[in-house]
Amino acid sequence: MWKTGVCSVTFREKSVDEIIELASQAELHSIEWGGDVHVPPGDTSAAARTAEKTKEAGLEVSSYGSYYKAGVENADPFRTVLDTASALGAPSIRIWAGVKGSDDIEPEERQQVIRDIQDAASLAKEKGIGVHLEYHGGTLTDTADSARHLMEELQHPNVQLYWQPAVGLSLEERLASIETVKPWLRHVHVFFWRGTTRYPLEDGQEEWRAYFQQIPDSGDRYAMLEFVQDDDPEQFLRDAAVLHKLLTPVEH
Repeated sequence: MWKTGVCSVTFREKSVDEIIELASQAELHSIEWGGDVHVPPGDTSAAARTAEKTKEAGLEVSSYGSYYKAGVENADPFRTVLDTASALGAPSIRIWAGVKGSDDIEPEERQQVIRDIQDAASLAKEKGIGVHLEYHGGTLTDTADSARHLMEELQHPNVQLYWQPAVGLSLEERLASIETVKPWLRHVHVFFWRGTTRYPLEDGQEEWRAYFQQIPDSGDRYAMLEFVQDDDPEQFLRDAAVLHKLLTPVEH
């Protein structure tokens, strides 16, 4: 079953209360709370308050959008990130698969990223929280083939993948990427860009209809709006209406 949501990083300048109000207006199911502004790692009191406010508004916490980067030293260790996600009531934590792309990383560095992800996933499993890898350039999920290879190396049942349309690929290439990582794919970040220029989701609805038809809807999956044109709340509400339309229903 698909559930709708928004990533709080879409409106970094807005308060927790303002984001909750926007998500409610858009009739979304959930919010992915980001760790850079709204729910900083280590501030478990703020995380608990945000969790309560989200619940009171009739919304779910879809995940904790952390900026923990596997395989390198972070300002906050993973245990701190995990404690924050737990206080937030998040069912999963988004982390990043290192800081280097698949063509730029040395074998020893790659193994360190893998070990770190495995350790994080095992720690999170003890708290009943999943670990999901951001699908992004400049990391080991920069291509579908690299992401698949990474997941095969990890061999950890508590690790899954996000997916988003990679910049610079055709529709056919993006659909092929979904097929490549489908066994591990969990949630999706939803936006419509041409190059790195943002456009209304309405302009990309045919592409997104194809993506959603390619992704199996088994289990709870969140389709989370991210980065709207001009950071405009009104555009966000229009994009949310399009997302609802795309997901009602998704036929396979």
